[in-house]
Amino acid sequence: MRWIRFEDMGEAVYGIVEGDMVQPVRGDPFEGFEELGEPRAFGGIKLLVPVVPKVFYAAGLNYVDHIMEVAAKNGREPNIPPEADVGYRANNALIAHGENIVIPADATERVEYEAELVVVIGKKAKNLTEANALDCVLGYTIGNDMSERTWQGQDRTLWRAKNTDTFKPMGPWIETDAKLEDMETIVRVNGEETIRFMTAKMLFSVQTFLARMSKYIELQPCDVVWMGTEGSSPQVRHGDVIDIDITGIGTLTNPVMREGN
Repeated sequence: MRWIRFEDMGEAVYGIVEGDMVQPVRGDPFEGFEELGEPRAFGGIKLLVPVVPKVFYAAGLNYVDHIMEVAAKNGREPNIPPEADVGYRANNALIAHGENIVIPADATERVEYEAELVVVIGKKAKNLTEANALDCVLGYTIGNDMSERTWQGQDRTLWRAKNTDTFKPMGPWIETDAKLEDMETIVRVNGEETIRFMTAKMLFSVQTFLARMSKYIELQPCDVVWMGTEGSSPQVRHGDVIDIDITGIGTLTNPVMREGN
């Protein structure tokens, strides 16, 4: 099933995508729903972020090549995480499919994308095992973890580098039937492929993260976990368009603009 969240007469509502039509619902996929009115054409809909997270978790460094390449760029030895440690991001940075990523005027040229699988939690979960960890997952969407690398090195926290407004595109929808083992992530900038990798080839799997997190934290419906990225990104600039495709989910597309241009 493919769930979208969209704007209807100034309100945020959920709908189920069926071909090129959308069936609006009363309620949501987390607490229950019923069909509302007649289906409408998908093409005329303004998409919103598919979920507003209760808690926005981020796996961080979770692909070996990414760890190695980031270390090389910064002239230091790679530090491979020994355990699945999770961090946090901020909801203010979230934008939907099709909306503009806005680079602040005082940012350096070192602005990069990170293409990430996003796990959407569908129900409360505590003390999961790796064997049953996916039972709490509603589905998956796509995230673009935009990062200002100079700020990332300078700031005591990641408040600007990762959490600047518009730096976390997410969407276009939640796909409940996608299979982790079949996923491939492909990134294109202005139509040119820049990286391709098997999504599930992580240092620590989705199951490992959810099991470890739920030992200490009760996961809640609407929580999201961004699972990290592979490789390294070219610097993105004003006028670029970033497409992130994950097999079985879809494509997240966002233009880039810089303040003052």
